[in-house]
Amino acid sequence: DVRLVESGGGSVQAGGSLRLSCSVSGYISSRYCMGWFRQAPGKERESIASRESGGSTTYADSVKGRFTIFRDNAKNTMYLQMNSLRPDDTAMYYCAAASAYYSTATGYYCIQSASGYNYWGQGTQVTVSS
Repeated sequence: DVRLVESGGGSVQAGGSLRLSCSVSGYISSRYCMGWFRQAPGKERESIASRESGGSTTYADSVKGRFTIFRDNAKNTMYLQMNSLRPDDTAMYYCAAASAYYSTATGYYCIQSASGYNYWGQGTQVTVSS
């Protein structure tokens, strides 16, 4: 059974930084995707970043250059480092996991849609003030 638990959210001023953590327990797949999503009230859930277990990463244009997804294998933890935060980054942030996709042309990869993930954490709130 797979369990994901997010932590590290909070309130920060614009321009500040936060690091979100996602602790992972249970077996997902030999190759798997870990993703970060966010959802503001009244808005659709959107993909922020994803990482395939082999090391490849993908970022939404809105956070590229500001956010970084990485993992610590020894701690079974996935992180989202968020720098240069803006008020429109305010949202509930979720960690998600799924088996990786595979093609002979590209190898293992992750998709950006929330529908591609079947394991979810409970969410952690991030609030950025001006």
